[in-house]
Amino acid sequence: MRRLFKLDNPVKHYDWGSPRWIPGLLGRDNPSGEPWAELWMGVHPSGPSTINAGSQRLGLPELIGGGPAQYLGPDLYRRYGGLPYLFKLLAAEKPLSIQAHPNLEQAREGWKRENRLGIPLDAPERNYRDPNHKPEIIAALTPFLAMCGFRQPVEIDFLLGALASGARRKAAEAIILLRAVLESSSGTGLREFIATLFGLDRETIGEIGAHILHQAPAPERALLWKTAARFARDYPGDPGLLAPLYLNLLSLKPGEGVFLPAGILHAYIEGLGVELMANSNNVLRGGLTSKHLDPKELFRVLRFEPFLPEILGQTAGDAPEGYYQYPTTAGEFSLSKIQGGKSPVTIPGEGPFIALVVRGRAVLTVPGDGGRETLVLDRGESAFIAWGKYPLSAGTTHEGDTGDYSLFIAGPGTIP
Repeated sequence: MRRLFKLDNPVKHYDWGSPRWIPGLLGRDNPSGEPWAELWMGVHPSGPSTINAGSQRLGLPELIGGGPAQYLGPDLYRRYGGLPYLFKLLAAEKPLSIQAHPNLEQAREGWKRENRLGIPLDAPERNYRDPNHKPEIIAALTPFLAMCGFRQPVEIDFLLGALASGARRKAAEAIILLRAVLESSSGTGLREFIATLFGLDRETIGEIGAHILHQAPAPERALLWKTAARFARDYPGDPGLLAPLYLNLLSLKPGEGVFLPAGILHAYIEGLGVELMANSNNVLRGGLTSKHLDPKELFRVLRFEPFLPEILGQTAGDAPEGYYQYPTTAGEFSLSKIQGGKSPVTIPGEGPFIALVVRGRAVLTVPGDGGRETLVLDRGESAFIAWGKYPLSAGTTHEGDTGDYSLFIAGPGTIP
């Protein structure tokens, strides 16, 4: 049975994407200058990968469907019924919408409810495109700016106080109201704070934005105010322009990542990264967008509590040399990285995997019925590796290869 399949992957051209990062990684020209936002690797019906099967192209879902227990492994197939993760390249030159994703119970209920209401799957007002949850991890390939999780209320109050200085009457009154809601509400006050913010009229938010544009920030908060000013300039009247004051602002270095469970409000602002998630496209938006907003449904899925994600780094621990796995609590997926050298690296686990080379050239090897099966992947190329109780290794076997490569690998999480 063949185990290694080079993938051809669809590209999503959303307006927040970059015309340079993904084409550059793939070694392709982009003469039109259109934004390349995401490259999808997987079986999601909105953008499945394809493979070359002899003389014809075959969708990855069709390949797996021809022997799901063989390609996915009997345990994973029994639990999920298909490939449970979606792997992406993500290139943001403009901010993505502020958003959160439902947990599994919320997704299933929302999917059934919108089906009962007869809302078409491609309707702009549709919230639930599938019945699955969407925990996710992003790992940076370039310097990457993101907002993830609510700040502590005392920190939000401090930043609002700094913002209030010198504000005009309407903006100052709105800021005073927001601070009062934070201080007087039971619990953390975050639900009431966001509800009050979303209830402000566009004129008031626009005045707050104009004030932000004329702020002279303290040096230690320069990135925060610069980001808020960027939002005020590009999204006047949008409550999301205040997001850097109530969400944690994270600057990731290449190789660093963050894992986000369900219900965490976040937005990716700028940078190129690899993103891995449960096989879902359910998004509830909360600002910085012209797309459909449903505050009531967003409030239903949000976790109104402070959340500062751990920045995951490069410590390998007891793993093989050159190998690092980003820790998550997701059952559907795991993300690993190999920094190649001259010696082959054995990849733990049984798969199924999707591998993506982001630097140099790598050679994947598995034992086959007639000897070794190998597949060469150059920068920007990816492959599906079928499940099997065999050692998958990555290395360099071609004369002239330097051994200097980087490879990201998506695989299943731990199945209970």
